[in-house]
Amino acid sequence: MSRVFNFSAGPAMLSEAVIKKASEEMLDWRGEGMSVMEMSHRGKAFMSIASKAEADLRNLMAIPDNYKVLFLQGGASMQFGAIPLNLLGDKKTADYINTGMWSKKAIAEAKRYCDVNVAASSEDSGFTTIPDFADWKLNPDAAYVHYTPNETIGGVEFDYIPDTGDVPLIADMSSTILSRPIDVSKFGMIYAGAQKNVGPAGLTLVIIRDDLLGHAADITPTMLNYKTHADADSMYNTPPIYSWYLAGLVFEWLLENGGLEAMGKINKSKSDKLYAAIEGNDFYANPVEKRYRSWMNVPFTLKDADLDAAFLEQAAAKGLATLKGHRSVGGMRASIYNAMPEAGVDTLVEFMAEFAKANG
Repeated sequence: MSRVFNFSAGPAMLSEAVIKKASEEMLDWRGEGMSVMEMSHRGKAFMSIASKAEADLRNLMAIPDNYKVLFLQGGASMQFGAIPLNLLGDKKTADYINTGMWSKKAIAEAKRYCDVNVAASSEDSGFTTIPDFADWKLNPDAAYVHYTPNETIGGVEFDYIPDTGDVPLIADMSSTILSRPIDVSKFGMIYAGAQKNVGPAGLTLVIIRDDLLGHAADITPTMLNYKTHADADSMYNTPPIYSWYLAGLVFEWLLENGGLEAMGKINKSKSDKLYAAIEGNDFYANPVEKRYRSWMNVPFTLKDADLDAAFLEQAAAKGLATLKGHRSVGGMRASIYNAMPEAGVDTLVEFMAEFAKANG
């Protein structure tokens, strides 16, 4: 069977070029006589892989020298607890912005360790918009401000970086990292699970400013202390070496294809095409305020929900996989991360027009 266009929210589609490169090196990485997954993480071969991956990521994102890049395990969800443990210091309160399910999970976990001030929320709208920054109730004494630039489930995305002044801004970029250029210097910390735009599940990126290290609470487990990993170059324990290697191949692929400027243009084009197809046919609908519609995750509903099963079945027959929406939202969801080619979006748009014509 030929490869399908996989619209899964994560684990997500990987570039064929990356998969082919990995397959070529599967049994023997560059004359070492072994697979990367068999290597010692402290051996010269893997150390060279790790070093290049970090250098390429720093190049892609223009990460300043005063930021550490950590390659960790545990997923973004582990950071929900690690963040307050590491960043509260002698403060008692942190600000959180609630724009969807992942924001809510981060808030719930943080409440175990500190007083959470929900400075803004779009829950009353059903998470279909972003709260106006002018209405945020930020606490100047907060240890940090946490937000989720892109909510994978609701398909709502910030179109700006909040200015939180001297209070460090913390961002869960799991579903938007590497999709376009960003100014890393505006953040105290960025973190992201790998399984959307970075590579396979099992790896988590943490990009953290140097001055935020070394303030962990005494109760912080060694493995959740960011300084532990910063001091050990992410090698305190055995890291997820194969996921790290594959992430490195993704970074190479992005650089070879024009970096994040080029990727941003492609991603904008893909999302514009899909939203135009939804807007141009009253058979489909998207609930998110236009300004805040996600480039990465596009939820949509059919005029008649009874047709959902037929839509999914016929889409799958066309090689359009994993379009079912999250159970909390329903309908459909097309996740169009970096590795989704424009041809995949074009095929989806064509199918949507055909399906609407046949069933409208």
